[in-house]
Amino acid sequence: MTGPPSIPTRVPPTPEVIDYAVGHSLPPDPVQRELVTLTREAYPQHARMQIAAEQGPLLTVLTRLTGGRRAVEVGTFTGYSSVSIARGLAPGGRLLCCDISEPATAFARRAWRDAGLADRIELRLGPAIGTLRAEPREEQYDFSFVDADKGSYPDYYEELLARTRPGGLLVFDNTLFGGEVLAPDARGDAARMRAFNATLAGDERVEVALLPIADGLTLVHKR
Repeated sequence: MTGPPSIPTRVPPTPEVIDYAVGHSLPPDPVQRELVTLTREAYPQHARMQIAAEQGPLLTVLTRLTGGRRAVEVGTFTGYSSVSIARGLAPGGRLLCCDISEPATAFARRAWRDAGLADRIELRLGPAIGTLRAEPREEQYDFSFVDADKGSYPDYYEELLARTRPGGLLVFDNTLFGGEVLAPDARGDAARMRAFNATLAGDERVEVALLPIADGLTLVHKR
């Protein structure tokens, strides 16, 4: 006689659990710690645009696992995520950062310099879709991270996928959009993100895992 089916263990992501996870992961360096403070002071209304603390070590480890020599980031803000990615690059690796804000990326530039990463990061200011389309349409990237305007995610995806080598990884932030994507009648960016998630899940060119980390982080592995 068999018993009832087992229920998978799920630990609610309380602040205490998140703090524990962060405390037992690759720690932020002094530059990243300072960036958190500087960003909150300079952008008190928009500091949430910075990635969550638990995402930093994950980006570093994922970049390292891909053997990343060429990476691209769409949406740099003040630089926390780019520092995390650049830390995981293979020797001689390069990261291309795309953003539109000179004031915000000035913090990033200083962080790259202070972290000793400036020689492996290139910043291009301007609409990211134009920057990506100007890149050769060759399978050249190992790793990509997208954390920018949500309505453009489908366009970023297609441009990046075409330029990602087989086995490469694309990562998209905010794919749960505060939980609003669960609503069938979602509107605006929530509706666009819901549609984007459905597109990824049905795309046979890739393998997808949507992780309930922070505001949702989707890993896209190119076949």
